Amino acid sequence: MIKKVLITGLGKVGSLVATLLSESKFDVTGLDRQTNNKFKFKTISGDVANADFLKKILKNYDAVVSALPYNLNKQLVKIAAELGVHYFDLTEDVPTADYINMLAKKSKSVLAPQCGLAPGFIAIVGADLSKNFDEIRSIELRVGALPQSPKGDLGYAFNWSAEGVVNEYLNDCKIIDEGKIKLVPAMQDLEKIVIDGKTLECFTTSGGLGTMCETYLGKVKKLNYKTMRYPGHMKLMKFYFHELMMKEDRKKAGEILVNAKPPVNDDVVYVHAAVEGYKTKAKNKKELYRDEFVKAYYPKTIAGQEWRAISWTTACSIAAVVEMVSKGDLPQKGLIKQEEISFAKFLKTKNGWYYN
Repeated sequence: MIKKVLITGLGKVGSLVATLLSESKFDVTGLDRQTNNKFKFKTISGDVANADFLKKILKNYDAVVSALPYNLNKQLVKIAAELGVHYFDLTEDVPTADYINMLAKKSKSVLAPQCGLAPGFIAIVGADLSKNFDEIRSIELRVGALPQSPKGDLGYAFNWSAEGVVNEYLNDCKIIDEGKIKLVPAMQDLEKIVIDGKTLECFTTSGGLGTMCETYLGKVKKLNYKTMRYPGHMKLMKFYFHELMMKEDRKKAGEILVNAKPPVNDDVVYVHAAVEGYKTKAKNKKELYRDEFVKAYYPKTIAGQEWRAISWTTACSIAAVVEMVSKGDLPQKGLIKQEEISFAKFLKTKNGWYYN
């Protein structure tokens, strides 16, 4: 049973994860380079990049949740595994996730990467839909975090890490196509989708599938993840990164984009998962069906504070997984794959309930 939890990184998402777990009766401490007294949970300050400091602190906790930049996660998870501390993160970075998967083979504690929205929640939903089929033809997962009232041709606001978005747009994407795992470029395979009367475009981006390709290899002909944006977005971003050569300086590219399109409070998160395949019906006859999960999530008031949709949909997902490990609803050691998490049990947790 998890009692004491350390939250590393107290930005918008990290502070909400700490708030959620504190409200869920965990003994929570927040860690960041600099902290103040504005939080209701305990906080400590220190260098989150210092290995000796982390070892000294982490041994006092049952679990650690990382809301740090992805480049700090390898060191943190290595220390957690050495100390037998359960580890949870939000990483979208594929090399970091691969490193964690390797460590998990010998870990005596839980290592649960990619517990956010995408990867994370969307994989739980997609896997749940797929259980209703005898034979799966395709799994298509789509997520879009957008301003409710877009301004300008780009139709976007950087409510999420600029560094993370840039990597999603430039790194190759792992998919299953014709039954084989393939790497394809980001910002390709444009398609249209309509949710609640709003027309959106979808295109490939990196990292959203987590470990699903390996899990579903040999079980499905087609599996992919795409990001949803307002129409015209992909064309402008391809021009920005490739024709203007901003891909050569990812940090600068992100800074320019955030300066042009700063965060907004009135955002919306669209989630669209679809599975096609065969179900056995009357007289043992197999028939082709398509099942969908489509939701639009908006800002919520949690613990007396208004939170953006992207913040709570990300934070509640990882908090729910921590709850499930603590209650014994998930394995107590080794790698936890998002697609192996029961959606029904997820929704029954205190924090998973927010997605109903």
